[in-house]
Amino acid sequence: MRVVLFTIGNYEVHSYGVVVALAVLLALGMARYLAEGTPYREHILNMMPYVIVSAILSARIWHVFFFQWEHYSKHLMEIFYIWQGGLAIQGALIGGFIAALFYTRKHRLSFWKLADILAPAILLGQSIGRIACFLNGDAYGSPTGSGFGIVYPEGSMAYDVYGSQTLWPAEVWEGQWDLVVFVILILLKNMKWPTGVLFLTYNIMYSFGRFNLEWLRGDSPRYTFDWTAGQWTSFSVIAVSLFMIVFLVQRDRKKMQFSAR
Repeated sequence: MRVVLFTIGNYEVHSYGVVVALAVLLALGMARYLAEGTPYREHILNMMPYVIVSAILSARIWHVFFFQWEHYSKHLMEIFYIWQGGLAIQGALIGGFIAALFYTRKHRLSFWKLADILAPAILLGQSIGRIACFLNGDAYGSPTGSGFGIVYPEGSMAYDVYGSQTLWPAEVWEGQWDLVVFVILILLKNMKWPTGVLFLTYNIMYSFGRFNLEWLRGDSPRYTFDWTAGQWTSFSVIAVSLFMIVFLVQRDRKKMQFSAR
């Protein structure tokens, strides 16, 4: 665990930024590989600048206002200190999807077909991104109350809150869950599904894991039902995704019935 990897003069190179950049590059490479032989491959690089900017802005907004507003309301200038960490992955996903939706509409592409292609690549990037959280000492768990757990070093956000207590490895387990879902999506990818269902399955499976791991988190305020913002977001995503699956499956059946006439 190392918040600062090395320094160049007075400039500190943070592990968070380096690993997040690596996650984006690997996810991009996987996306282009999965899009091989499709008309969507040429659009992935062109779309990325819009997706990345939208994802970063949305991730920061989500983190500041839903996860740590009590802190940032007293330190308004720190809202702009993105290099210190504090990007909510759920906010990043929502921002990225919105940018992709606008891009596909502008270029008259199928958002659902593109989303199905990109889903496994997104999960790969998320799993690596959680390594960044671990190195930075954020997205940390709550105290385990036993000898099992992670003890974060001085200088990390987790240490500032809990000191040398052992904490649940929430971010580590989430990264591992992401890899499991990544493999499942790769296996499901070769089966025939209505367009959009693979992407929505990704939403459901990731959100299911995130919802349950949020019970172990120690860095988020809790709201109604003692749920965190991450749990409320996960619940909403699952509900909307289930509704959309029913809608897409029924639409696909109607198209098949119409073509059979």
